[in-house]
Amino acid sequence: MKKNFILSIDQGTTSSRSILFNLKGKLIYSSQKEFTQYFPKSGWVEHDPEEIWNTTKKTLKDAINKAKSLKSNILAIGITNQRETTVLWNKKTGKPIYKAIVWQDRRTTNYCNQLKLKKKDKIIQKITGLVLDPYFSATKINWILNQTSQKNKDQIKNILFGTIDTWLLWKLTEGRSHFTDITNASRTMIFDAKKEQWSEELLQLFKIYKNLLPQVKENSYNFGSTKLFGGEIKIGGMAGDQQAAT
Repeated sequence: MKKNFILSIDQGTTSSRSILFNLKGKLIYSSQKEFTQYFPKSGWVEHDPEEIWNTTKKTLKDAINKAKSLKSNILAIGITNQRETTVLWNKKTGKPIYKAIVWQDRRTTNYCNQLKLKKKDKIIQKITGLVLDPYFSATKINWILNQTSQKNKDQIKNILFGTIDTWLLWKLTEGRSHFTDITNASRTMIFDAKKEQWSEELLQLFKIYKNLLPQVKENSYNFGSTKLFGGEIKIGGMAGDQQAAT
């Protein structure tokens, strides 16, 4: 069969969606599935990374089956995602070590205020271009790592970090690809906007280990391929999209 379709994953704040486009950019089919929102405390917002993956996988299957029913295959997959939402998982087990902390979450407000009192907000803004705020991934990573180190220090060496694009890519490639793209990296508050690389100074500030971070690539890149749906489909693009939060 010919490869006449592009498949886009639109992973938002309240639902996961997979959309089939033809090679002229016309929408052919869309499958969408909502997932659970968790509010364990006032100002806290969490998602279950496994549920995000399972809803994404379900919509992907729907879209791929639709393509086959139209006697065509998928040329490539692209991923857009809710930005800043933070996932840490054990690379050996493939399981999250904590629920995903969502971009809306405010639990690290006091930590941010402490950093502001130490004048660290100016350094952060100079390096990243971002205003110090719980919105971004850095303080979320720090919070989860603190919880983990208190419970199981031995697990730290096996932990990987990713925003939702990275988590989905890692699952799609069955652990072969641990990448993010530059748009998602730039919203973590640990990415040097001028040097276009992870900032050693900010990693030290937030007590984040560099070996848990994904490699940063351009939006268009050979991110690997998935073999989960029969055959092999290339993953050729990723972008953090604020409008994906639907």
